[in-house]
Amino acid sequence: MRAQAKAIPTLPPLDVPAPPPRDVEVAEVEPPPPPPPQEEPPRRPPTTNAGPVRRPAPSPPRTEPRPEAPRVEAPAEAPKPAEEPAPKPAAPAVTLQTTPSGEEEQLESSIRTELAHAQNELGRVDYRGLSREGRTQYESVKSFIMQAQDALRKKNFVFAKSLADKAVALALQLAPK
Repeated sequence: MRAQAKAIPTLPPLDVPAPPPRDVEVAEVEPPPPPPPQEEPPRRPPTTNAGPVRRPAPSPPRTEPRPEAPRVEAPAEAPKPAEEPAPKPAAPAVTLQTTPSGEEEQLESSIRTELAHAQNELGRVDYRGLSREGRTQYESVKSFIMQAQDALRKKNFVFAKSLADKAVALALQLAPK
């Protein structure tokens, strides 16, 4: 059984506005001048030689010679002294720190603690008993640990923390429970 509406509601007709007037501006455009004719190289009559056909290499496009700029001779410089002062050594680059100096040691020790935790968990894993995926993850953990230690040496604590967190998470998944 289907339900149908018995009465169709009567809606007021829509009041459609008149279309806007069309104002078309005619712009006179001059056609571009035709390109100058290009010179074709003279054609050689075909040879009846039985050897392979060799075609000459296309010649580079011709350019009109440019007029040379008038040469201005620079006045002769006075001879330089034999001894020149040695350049001053550049100032050492200033390292931008994202953590205050006091918290730096604390942050570094917490990252090293996480790395040691990941190493301990990795030491509990039997590498020979792992599947191919497990071995790939094991190698990834070792790589994360090495990269984190390198980042710590460079004082890149944000990157080192991120790598240490990844190493711990993977090592915990691989370690037996």
